[in-house]
Amino acid sequence: MNSLKVSDYMQLRPIKLTADMPVATAVDRLLKSGHIGAPVVDDSDTLIGWISEQDCLASLLESSYYCEEVAIVEDLMRADVLTVRAEDGIIELAQQMLGVKPKVYPVIDEEGLLVGIISRRDVLKAMDKQQQACYKNAANI
Repeated sequence: MNSLKVSDYMQLRPIKLTADMPVATAVDRLLKSGHIGAPVVDDSDTLIGWISEQDCLASLLESSYYCEEVAIVEDLMRADVLTVRAEDGIIELAQQMLGVKPKVYPVIDEEGLLVGIISRRDVLKAMDKQQQACYKNAANI
């Protein structure tokens, strides 16, 4: 089980948002993709932040009250993003997810470039697949 790596289960083509994007556009992309959050990147795909549905909710409430757009992604994004690397282990990530609460982690390379995302569901799938293989092997013994 320790051989399971983030790279084996991460999503390789996540939606990407930009800091200057209107929040309404970001929300539209989140809703269309079915993601609960997305990485914010600069022009070179370097991760600069993260924005979630929850981050967008207050802004949308305010903009619907005044019937005007009031924010861009940079105003709401979190710059202190918890990240993982493709070579990190799934077990370690699962343990980390029990303590800190992000449901989705950006996967970055050594230069901070976004290479994918991995969600709690992806981690659960990896662990379930491994567990089923264990049961199958145990039944064949």
